[in-house]
Amino acid sequence: MADPLTARPRRGRRDALIGWSFILPNFLGFALLTLVPMIAAFVLSFMDWDSYNPPEWIGLKNFQRLLDDDSTKVALRNTALYALGHVPLTALAALGLALLLNRKVAGIGFFRAAAFFPYVTSMVAVAVVWNMLFNPSFGPVNQFLHLLGVDQPPGWTTSTDWAMPAVVLTSVWRDMGYYMVLFLAGLQAIPQEHYEAARVDGAGPWQRLRAVTLPGLRPVTFLVLILLTVQSFKVFDLIVVMTDGGPGRATLVLSQQIYRQGIIEGEFGYASAISLVLFLLVLVLTLIQFWFNNRGERR
Repeated sequence: MADPLTARPRRGRRDALIGWSFILPNFLGFALLTLVPMIAAFVLSFMDWDSYNPPEWIGLKNFQRLLDDDSTKVALRNTALYALGHVPLTALAALGLALLLNRKVAGIGFFRAAAFFPYVTSMVAVAVVWNMLFNPSFGPVNQFLHLLGVDQPPGWTTSTDWAMPAVVLTSVWRDMGYYMVLFLAGLQAIPQEHYEAARVDGAGPWQRLRAVTLPGLRPVTFLVLILLTVQSFKVFDLIVVMTDGGPGRATLVLSQQIYRQGIIEGEFGYASAISLVLFLLVLVLTLIQFWFNNRGERR
């Protein structure tokens, strides 16, 4: 008969091995494809390396160069402008769609699928189609503005002033369906008793939205803002296909600057330094959002 004092640790080790066997494939994938490249990029940011010659340790010179590089400053400003437009507009559009489609009516599944469809569409196809829509000469957007009496409609992707708004509008249209699904899940988790109690107290639709819906969506809204912020600072493919950073440097963003310096110019050390700054920037913004969220929950 097995001794219960020795059988218990043995069973614990067996359970631990089973648990590790489940998470090991995912952990190996994360370590090989994410963790190791992150550590390598951190080390490379202090080196000069063109992939043909041995890397040379240069200390903080890449970061000093970053402070003097006008293109990187422009890319940082454009990335911030893109995030300032993309995050609030996408969150508001997704919330509006979720409120509109959170109803039990015939055919609601079709409309929800139609709203989500742009998110699963190829980014290249989205960029090409919206480039045609924004065409200043024969694009439907400017033709519609002509019908409204606008004599000189914007040049959109051919204008240094309007290229970034055109990219932001396109990304909002593509992404709002995905975040609508998150808001829909949050809306359906709010207990109906809260709405009934508000109606008994005489609250109208606007008051129910402010007193019940928005507070009930607080965790989902926090998640959406975190995801949108990270996504905004990583934007790359849409801008490369739609404007390639132009006209001039009007839509050049940090991810594209990293690509140009690393892959095209072969300056992997400098590109890694920009990557590290981008990572720290997103990390700080995320921590600030967590701080605001925790402070709000304590009230």
